[in-house]
Amino acid sequence: MRIIAQWKHLLVILLAVTLAACSSSVKRIDTNTEVALSDRWNNIDSKLVADAMINDMLSFPWYRDYSFSKKGKPTIIIQTIRNKSSEHIPVDTFVNDIKRSLLRAGKVNFVVSGAEREDIRTERSDQEMNAAPDTAAKFGLEQGAGFALSGTINSIVDSNGDQRVTFYQVDLTLINMTTNEEVWNGQKQIKKLATKGGFF
Repeated sequence: MRIIAQWKHLLVILLAVTLAACSSSVKRIDTNTEVALSDRWNNIDSKLVADAMINDMLSFPWYRDYSFSKKGKPTIIIQTIRNKSSEHIPVDTFVNDIKRSLLRAGKVNFVVSGAEREDIRTERSDQEMNAAPDTAAKFGLEQGAGFALSGTINSIVDSNGDQRVTFYQVDLTLINMTTNEEVWNGQKQIKKLATKGGFF
C-alpha cells in the first residue's frame, strides 16, 4: 500500500509539473514595442515603411514646386496598394498607416476612396431625403484629388535550412491626375534574418 501511495504522490507531482509547463501568460505591452515572434511582416514594419515613404514623398521637387498660393495644399487619394509578396500581409493596416502619416504631417489634404467614399455618398443621399435642409451635406462639393498614390508590396525568401532571409520591397508612386505625370517614386526595403531554433 505504501508503494502505491508513493506512486500516486509521484503521479500528482508529474501532473502538476506538466500543467505548469503547458500554462501560458499574457501581458499588455506598449504598441510601439517590437516583438519579433517571426521574420514575417509585422506592425512595426508597416509603420516604419509608411513614415519613411511619406517623409520621402514630401521632400521631392513636386511638393516644393507646388503652387500653394493658387491651389492651397495638394490633395491626395490612395488608390490600390497590392500585396504581391509570398505571405498574407494586411494591406489595409499599411494603408491606414500611410493615411495617418499624411494627416499627421499636415502638409497635404487627403480624401477617401473606394468603399469609404461610396458610404459617404450613401449617407449624403439619405441626408438629402431626411435631414433638415440647413444641416444636410450638399452634393457636388467634394474635394477633388490632384494626386493619386498607388503601389505594391513584394517579398523574396531565401533559405538554406538553418537560416532564412526574408526581403521585402515596397514601391509607391504618386501620379498627377491631370497630366498623368509620375511626380514621385518611392521605395523602401526591409531584410530580416531568421535562425533555425528561433523562428523556424
